[in-house]
Amino acid sequence: MSGHSKWSTIKRKKGAADAKRGAIFTRLSREIVMAARDGGSDIDANFRLRLAVDKARAENMPKDNIERAIKRGSGEDKEGTVFEQITYEGYASHGVAVMVECVTDNRNRTVSDLRHALAKAGGNMGEIGSVGWQFERVAYFSFSSAAMNYDKAFELGIEAGANDVVDDNGTIEIVGPVETFKIIADRLHAAGVQPEEAGLRMLPKQEMELSVEDTMQVMKALESIEELDDVQNVFSNLKVSEDALAALEEAA
Repeated sequence: MSGHSKWSTIKRKKGAADAKRGAIFTRLSREIVMAARDGGSDIDANFRLRLAVDKARAENMPKDNIERAIKRGSGEDKEGTVFEQITYEGYASHGVAVMVECVTDNRNRTVSDLRHALAKAGGNMGEIGSVGWQFERVAYFSFSSAAMNYDKAFELGIEAGANDVVDDNGTIEIVGPVETFKIIADRLHAAGVQPEEAGLRMLPKQEMELSVEDTMQVMKALESIEELDDVQNVFSNLKVSEDALAALEEAA
């Protein structure tokens, strides 16, 4: 499992998410809106929406909030805010490449906030294509081996067209081409497995390793970007070593 994923898991276990429940609900609501806009309001037919709703329920988002977000996305609520999904590229300090996925109703505000956050972190915004070539878009799933053991997960993943299935200390990760996302999602759903994380990710083709001190500096900067209102996901080519992960956990 990547250091970024481990760090996300550690933060969840420490309850850091609870302190920012409102921000989490906003992010989840926007994901539901975009999923419903792109694939319709039928949860059974729209796998992206189903996963977004499942994730919202796991975070105890109120049912009314979920239904309102679906209606806004599907167009049933004509007075809802219009969102657009945009991916920005740039660099954090030490030349670490960054891809930032945003959902926004005000592109100018989003660009301004992101540019400021990157500059504050010693980085800068990049032109379209300046960073993207260093990443590959993939379908990604992770869940506890308690939900499904490695052998069964491996068989499920490979039969569904995944490129890789790994078990890292009790966490199963399945990675495959973008076009396998629905197939894998449907098979996990049929098996009664609720992924802790599921979606399309940007994986770096080559990672950059820094010292523990520099890694912590960059990770804190990436966290500040993640906390921006319009940001949904942040991906980078930073390699988070076990030593850096331990230091981050201790400092949390």
